[in-house]
Amino acid sequence: MVFTIMVFEYLLLLFQVVVYKNKMKICCIGAGYVGGPTMAVIALKCPDIEVAVVDISVPRIAAWNSDQLPIYEPGLDGVVKECRGRNLFFSTDVEKHVREADIVFVSVNTPTKTRGLGAGKAADLTYWESAARMIADVSKSDKIVVEKSTVPVKTAEAIEKILTHNSKGIKFQILSNPEFLAEGTAIQDLFNPDRVLIGGRETPEGNKAVQALKEVYAHWVPEERILTTNLWSAELSKLAANAFLAQRISSVNAMSALCEATGADVTQVSYAVGKDTRIGPKFLNASVGFGGSCFQKDILNLVYICECNGLPEVAEYWKQVIKINDYQKNRFVNRVVSSMFNTVSNKKIAILGFAFKKDTGDTRETPAIDVCKGLLGDKARLSIYDPQVTEDQVQRDLSMNKFDWDHPLHLQPMSPTTVKQVSCVWDAYEATKDAHGICILTEWDEFKKLDFKRIYDNMQKPAFVFDGRNIVNADELREIGFIVYSIGKPLDPWLKDMPAVA
Repeated sequence: MVFTIMVFEYLLLLFQVVVYKNKMKICCIGAGYVGGPTMAVIALKCPDIEVAVVDISVPRIAAWNSDQLPIYEPGLDGVVKECRGRNLFFSTDVEKHVREADIVFVSVNTPTKTRGLGAGKAADLTYWESAARMIADVSKSDKIVVEKSTVPVKTAEAIEKILTHNSKGIKFQILSNPEFLAEGTAIQDLFNPDRVLIGGRETPEGNKAVQALKEVYAHWVPEERILTTNLWSAELSKLAANAFLAQRISSVNAMSALCEATGADVTQVSYAVGKDTRIGPKFLNASVGFGGSCFQKDILNLVYICECNGLPEVAEYWKQVIKINDYQKNRFVNRVVSSMFNTVSNKKIAILGFAFKKDTGDTRETPAIDVCKGLLGDKARLSIYDPQVTEDQVQRDLSMNKFDWDHPLHLQPMSPTTVKQVSCVWDAYEATKDAHGICILTEWDEFKKLDFKRIYDNMQKPAFVFDGRNIVNADELREIGFIVYSIGKPLDPWLKDMPAVA
């Protein structure tokens, strides 16, 4: 009897070893905003797949293995904690997990070049090339390599050449699988995506690789939502999607300037326009401008690609989307300064919200940076409150050069210069105490519920509110005593007397 039990236990152990050895392994290089959440959801939805997220940043991996994740995203914490240690692992042992993986996702930084050919527009593929060379160097078995970063069209071809010329007989298939996540709703976007796009070579080997990745997503995504294309279409689709979305924001923001000049209400205009089923209501909210890690970078990349392919008119068209975005931020700053007797020198301005949108702590390309720098240029004193952004991050953003943010953290300035005119507080009431004006730059829900009578009583008079997100009831605030500016809305009589400088 004892012998029978021992044999059974041995066979069970042997079975587990065989299953474990045959278990598909996925590795993602890059534990950032894309890699971390995407791999966490794959691990949750595919318990039969072992998923490893690797990064050379020790602090970042330590954070992923702690109770305080390195990024804030609603729902992410629960997903990670359910899978971590079971079939989801975070590690700095990059080479080991790449070597063992069947599918390697690459989600590394692709910053905009700051010098050399294409500076200010072209994507810097230094980190992508380094990752490709490492994959080729450590691999001992055939692999599917998946582009997850947003990359220029034809990047796959370049990566393919690197892998092929360093393959030592190992076969690699390159796929493009761009992400279409919106921060603040990333987990829901991953759970229920509009589409999953997979691009590959139109060869038997390429089709087989596409099918392998398709089967991963098919664990939870309906087959009709998994789209397959050639490599170049997949790469370009990501840039095109972000360009179209940014274009809509710039379009409504351009209209907001005209609304202020004519007395129209941009909210009413955009509602009427959005009722047209050919247009739809999404991304038609006027604001101080768009931000985030992708829009500006991807449009600049698109501009560069157009210029390289002899399409200057097309390049100029997309440049205008960014120009309007910059115009909107400058217009907002000018409105603040001109409304307050044409100077904010030594005046306290409360900044409510620093993240580029609500429900995220991400400050990459946030409009708040340019608005704050504009006010600091006129020697304002800023008191900043954001529920998810640390003082260290605010100071880092306000002192970094443009595009520095998109390099890995360990390559960014370690000790940014502290901007003495800036203080960060963890309470909206403290931020607004003794302030001359308030700038609302992020649409956090809590800002809609503030006791503005209490705030008004503790501010310098006249007290100003500059609503860069159109989230407050301007009429109610005017009844309290505020002078209110809402983007694209009929102007307060006070503001008509003090027009923004163009």
